[in-house]
Order: sequence, then C-alpha cells, then structure tokens
Amino acid sequence: MRILRTLLVTTALVLPLAAPAFAVVTSNERAPVHQPRTFLDETLSAEDAARMAELGKSYGVWGFDTAGMDTSVKPGDDFNLYANGKALAAMKIPGDQPGYGSFNRLADLSELQLKAMVTGLAARNDLTGSDLKVADLYRSATNEALKNKLGAAPLAPELSRIRNITNKSQMAKFMGWTSEGFGSAFFSLYVYDDAKKPGYYALQLAQGGLGLPDRDYYLSDTYTDKKAGYEAYVTDMLRLVGWPDAAKAAKDIVAMETKIAEAHWTRIESRDDTKTYNPMKLSDLPAYAPGFDWNAFFAGARVTSAKKVVVAQNTAFPKIAKVYADAPLETLKAWSAFRAVDQAAPYLSDAFIERRFQFRLKSLYGIEEQRPLWKRALSVTDERMGEALGKAYVATYFPPESKAKMEGLVQDLLAAMKLRIEKLDWMSAPTKARALEKLSTFGVKIGYQNKWRDYSSLVIKPDDLVGNLNRSSVFEWDYQRARIDNTIDDDVWEMTPQTVNAYYSPTKNEIVFPAAILQPPFFDPKADPAVNYGGIGAVIGHEIVHGFDDQGRNYDATGALADWWQKEDADKFNVQAKKLGEQFDAYEVAPGVKVQGGLTMGENIGDLGGLTIALDAYHLSLDGKEAPVLDGLTGDQRVFLGFAQIWQSKYQPDFLKFLVASDPHAPDQFRAMSAPRNMDAWYKAFNVTEGKYYLKPEDRVRIW
Repeated sequence: MRILRTLLVTTALVLPLAAPAFAVVTSNERAPVHQPRTFLDETLSAEDAARMAELGKSYGVWGFDTAGMDTSVKPGDDFNLYANGKALAAMKIPGDQPGYGSFNRLADLSELQLKAMVTGLAARNDLTGSDLKVADLYRSATNEALKNKLGAAPLAPELSRIRNITNKSQMAKFMGWTSEGFGSAFFSLYVYDDAKKPGYYALQLAQGGLGLPDRDYYLSDTYTDKKAGYEAYVTDMLRLVGWPDAAKAAKDIVAMETKIAEAHWTRIESRDDTKTYNPMKLSDLPAYAPGFDWNAFFAGARVTSAKKVVVAQNTAFPKIAKVYADAPLETLKAWSAFRAVDQAAPYLSDAFIERRFQFRLKSLYGIEEQRPLWKRALSVTDERMGEALGKAYVATYFPPESKAKMEGLVQDLLAAMKLRIEKLDWMSAPTKARALEKLSTFGVKIGYQNKWRDYSSLVIKPDDLVGNLNRSSVFEWDYQRARIDNTIDDDVWEMTPQTVNAYYSPTKNEIVFPAAILQPPFFDPKADPAVNYGGIGAVIGHEIVHGFDDQGRNYDATGALADWWQKEDADKFNVQAKKLGEQFDAYEVAPGVKVQGGLTMGENIGDLGGLTIALDAYHLSLDGKEAPVLDGLTGDQRVFLGFAQIWQSKYQPDFLKFLVASDPHAPDQFRAMSAPRNMDAWYKAFNVTEGKYYLKPEDRVRIW
C-alpha cells in the first residue's frame, strides 16, 4: 500500500514526517464561501479552545517575539540564536513529536481545528454523504476494543495470499497488486506529470525495496545501531503473525535489503531531474532488467495499457532485479509478509501498535511517546479523506480577506523577481529573456482549490478500519490509473488546504500556498509589514525561486524538461551553486554527521533567493519612504528577524541524523542563518564585520 509522498515529485518548503493525503479533483463542486459550521462550538472543549487560542495568537506586539531573542549572541556568531535563542531555550519538544518549531505549532493548530470538526461529526447521527464517511472512518479508527479483539485477523487475507505464492512470477504479480493493498515492492510505481510532455500524466517507476529510511542506514557506520534494531523489529513483527523461523527470516530480509541498498542511487543522484527521466515501453523492461517478471508486475498493478513508463534510477534497476532473481522465494515471501504487517500495524491491536512505535518512532526518530488515539485516528481520516475535511476547514477558518492580501503579496514578490532578473549582471540577454518568459507564465494558487474531490463511490464502514483502508487504497489507485497518459486537470492540488506547507510544481510551473500556512508567524494581517515580508514573503519568494533553482531551472515556460540556458550562463550558475553546497557541507549536526549540500541544494537556493527578493519587495512597498523603526529595530532588521522566526525549531538528535541522511531540506537552524549570511544587506543591517558565520564579500553566494 504505497501512498506516494507528493513531495517526491514537487518542490516544497518543508518535508513533513507523515505522508500527506493525495489532493486530487474528480468533481465540479465549487469551493465554499466563508460560513462557519455551527457544530464546532458544540464540541470544542475548554482545554482545546484555550490551546487553539494560544497557537493562533500573534507574535509579540508587531509580529515578532522580541522577548525570544538572545542579544548576548552576536548576529555574526549565530543569527539563529540571536533571533530565537531565548525562545529556543524555553521550547520543549512534545513527547509525541521528533522536533518542534513554527511549522509544528501551526500543524498543531490545524490538527485541533480538524479535531473539532471530525469529533463534532462523529457525535452526530443525522449525517449523509462525505460527512458520514468522515465520521465513520474516524469512528473505525478510534474503536480500540474492536482492534484488540481482532488482533492480526484483518490482515489474514494478505498473509494468506503471500503464503500461497508458489513461484516468483506470482510474487512479482503480488508486488504489483500492493499498489492498492498492504505490502510493498522492489520498485515503486506511481502516476505523475510527464516532465517532457507538458499537460499529460505518465506512469512512473522508481527504485524501492528498503524498510529503513535511506540506503545510508544499511551502509554507513553512523546507523549501525538502527540497522541492528531493525532486524530485531522485523523478527518481532513476523512472530506476531506466526511466521515460521522469524529470526532467520529477519536476518535474511536485512541481508537482502542491504544488497538492494548497495544498488540504490544516492538521494543526491536521485534529485537530478534530467538523469531520472528515462522513458521506456513496458515491454522494454524484461530485457533491460532481467530476473524480475515485469509483465506479471504490471498486470498485478493493472497498468498494462500504459503507453510508456518513466524509469527514474535506471542503472539501479538491473541490479535490483538481480537481487530479486537471486533471492530464495521463501525470503521474498517473508519480506512481503513483513512489509504488509509493518504497514498495517498502526491499525491492528495494541501489540502491533506498540512494537511499531518502539522502533519506527522511538528508536529511529527519538520520539518519546505514542500519539494520543485521537491524533492517530485524525491522521488516518485526513490522509484518506483530506479534501472532505479541507472543504469544511476553509469554510470555517480561512476568511476571504486573507486570500486577497496574500494575492497582493505574491504579485509584489513576482514583480521583485522580475526586476532582479532584469538587473542580473552575470546572465546573458538570451537566457534572461527565457527566464523572464518563464516568470511571466507562473501560475499562483492560494488557500484552496476551486473544485473538491468526489468521495461518493468510496465505501466506509464504522466498524471496519482495515477494510476502509483497503477500499480507500483501491479507490485511490483506480483514480491514479485513470490518469495515465491522459491530460492534467489544472485544478489539481498536491496538498490539502489544512496542510502547513507550500510548493512549486515545475511541470505545471505554478506556486501553491495552502490556507493553513497563512497564519502567524508566517503571515499576520495585523503584523508589521517587514515581518510579513520576512515570513510569508520569503516563503513566496522561496517557491518562486524553485522555478530557477538547480533543478527547476531545467524546466521551460511550458513546464517541459528542456535546456534553455546559454552554456556560459549555466556554467556561472553552477559555480555559485557549488559554493553554496560547500557551505552546507560544513554544517555539522553531530560528530562526523554533516548536512549534505548536494541533497539540500534546491531548498538552499530557494531560501537565499526567496529572502533576497522578499527584501526587495519590502523596499518596493515603501514607495520611497523611510521604514519606521520599531523597538529600536530598522525595517531591514525586522525582515531578517521575521525570516529567522519562521525557522525557530529544535529536534531530537536521532531525528537530526535522519534529516541529514534523507531530507532535501537542511535542518532549520542552518536555514535561519545561511541565507542571511550570503546577503550584503544583512551585514549592513546588523553591522556584522566578524564572527563564526561571517563571510568575506567575495565568498558570498550571489545567484538570484
């Protein structure tokens, strides 16, 4: 059951720990007006109401928490601590989270808002349509007594299918089937925009097969303890379903996955959009990657009519197929059983839930406590019926005036980017013209989509959680399959309105800002404009610049993956990008564990360019007037402080190690200071002439 992370195929501001729901459209129902649902007030507890008020309040008097600064730290030594030091010292990481910060704060607010809606629905008995399905899905997820009574029984059909497999062709077909059921495959199948055929979807195929977060967890000494813990976890999960000789099976599984990891491309290699676009006919795969029954795999996934498949890490495929061919059938069956149990565990009895928590969350990420049942149930409901919740969310919590003000800010940032491109001294006229053409075609989506998903054919029962998930997966995969080789719907969003994030889609050449991020500290209508420009302005700029980062720049104005650069301009760009990567390569999160500048390159360019044009836009907004001074802070200082404030966060040590191994975003403490330290205006604003993070003018990265 592979719910594809949309962030694998779009460029987002942050990468959430949990996979977001698909945000796709199948009906013509229009978006709602702002009209609060009355049941919210009836179900919101006093404790939740107080917490929501605390989470949603403005920062400080004018949008920035000056009391959270630590002015004993010099800006040049650590701008993050200067801006956020006291706030970070007081910040506590909740026991059920791997870290905490500004994004988590808004996610908590969104979660409480959704809780009010969903529990309000679940308390009623007069529901119909999507409201009833939402309520019944939540009810099924909160029925602990039934889950404990059933134990592993809901997974029996999948385990029986696996036990009855007698040859590797049947196994390959089962792996294809897992696109719509519990289980996994050595190759990850999904549907997304065709990078070289704008306006169309294509079947896509990527490397897969690993149960740990990244190949480094198998191959690097940094994660030796995690690999050992993983083998113990596999053993225990197989024992819970009565799999024979679980300890030996687990040992064989980890050894097999280690061979797969050796074949995998690194994450840095995998983010090269040009190298990962390798279209093939489905009939080409058997000869290209022999040893795996591709025909059976595609038949199991029900995608045999696809005109082509875009293969990502192509040179890894023959090696992974050989691992499959060499593996004993019994090891493949044990692996498939484990992957099915591992995925289903959160929805089974307490024994499965607790063992999965101990490894997947506590050991891997340092999370100390299991999330409360309501949060877990809400997450399931949001993942599977996200747009039904989104419709109610924006009707209740997103006023039209917020959207209008945001639209104005976006236009300010686009204007600032246009001026900056026009004035670039390192770019030739032909490339500059193409860059301006691309910028002029940017699409902008704010708050919520114009049409909502139709869930009428999805069957949800109040007493059948695993069945609900299975039917939801079939429902989703049927929708995805119907997209293959067909035209893209311009109203499709890759995130729901209640998601605290934003993204740029290179194939659609559009920037998207869900409603939930348009709140303090990112955006506050009552805040000082400088803080808003440093907050949401830099976020807007970040997404705009993704269209011109090291990968986004390879897409043209139509959204096609194409080289539109003069060679000398591309060479100059790459020199600066390399300098930026080297800066991040030097940032250390633990002894010998450093940020990967190559992996985080796109986000780092987005931060630097985004903050740069946000500052430009703020200056343009002043219309030649002097910026006011507030609490002794100049306008430019407040822009930079507003930027640092959105990255105010801290993490558990194990989660930091996970981030640097697998996340295309650098840890937030480095994002808060790295863009400013490359901007001349920051040095001038804070009179920085020395310090740990001081850069000589000639060493500062200047791209956009």
